[in-house]
Amino acid sequence: MSEVDFGIIGGSGLYHLAGIQEVREVQVETPFGAPSAAYMVGRIGTRSVAFLPRHGPDHSLSPTEINYRANIFGFKKLGVRRLLSASAVGSMQESIAPQDIVVPDQFIDRTRHRPDTFFSDGIVAHVSLAEPFCPQLTEEAVTAARDVDVRLHRGGTYLCMEGPQFSTRAESNMYRSWNVSVIGMTNLQEARLAREAEICYLTLALVTDYDCWRQEEAVDVEEILANLKHNAIHAASILAGVVAGAEQERACSCGDALANAILTRPDAIPAATRERLSLLVQHRLPAS
Repeated sequence: MSEVDFGIIGGSGLYHLAGIQEVREVQVETPFGAPSAAYMVGRIGTRSVAFLPRHGPDHSLSPTEINYRANIFGFKKLGVRRLLSASAVGSMQESIAPQDIVVPDQFIDRTRHRPDTFFSDGIVAHVSLAEPFCPQLTEEAVTAARDVDVRLHRGGTYLCMEGPQFSTRAESNMYRSWNVSVIGMTNLQEARLAREAEICYLTLALVTDYDCWRQEEAVDVEEILANLKHNAIHAASILAGVVAGAEQERACSCGDALANAILTRPDAIPAATRERLSLLVQHRLPAS
């Protein structure tokens, strides 16, 4: 399986990515089950890319049902080293309006029901998530956004909630008191798993609405759908710009996340676990 330069994950409203040429469908098997869909592998300019809609092509997977481990493992199996995502979010700040885009730099986790590590069944690893987004990809996304007619906010905290329901007003106001920037339902698990897989990760948080803290009525799904369509066009342009303009080599530390993270004594790791995770750990463990 030939290596792919970039992975792109599409969220609500972004089920296909305009601008990919020579597209072919690639099914990837993983030890964690099936990814959300087949990967659409092609190229943008001279760069090879693999696109995956996280909710499936028909948006049939809720945020909790997404098999995040299979999705990220599949990208790793394709040879992806840099992973970009786009996702719909609600704004938690008056200054961040619908149709704006946020490039967050931090997370708060409010999920409850999702596997979010590759390391279990006899192997323990602790990677650093102090800076959960790749700084190099952040710079490249900010640069690419300058050529797009959109208001971009650099930095901010993404609160990841379980969903699929939206927040109660009490929850929304509590999150506001934490000074978060946006609220969404998907990106945290992707960032955690990408770091464990030593893949660079960045998200474009596409603002569809103000969460229910701001208005007397509930979140308006019709408004969200209209803004999704608008945001998808801008997101596709920025993502293509990042792919086309990115440096050839990585200059960050994301690719060394496992260097000192595996704490289990190598000879104590069960053979089946070692085999299942060989794609992730074989270069970090002595030969068996």
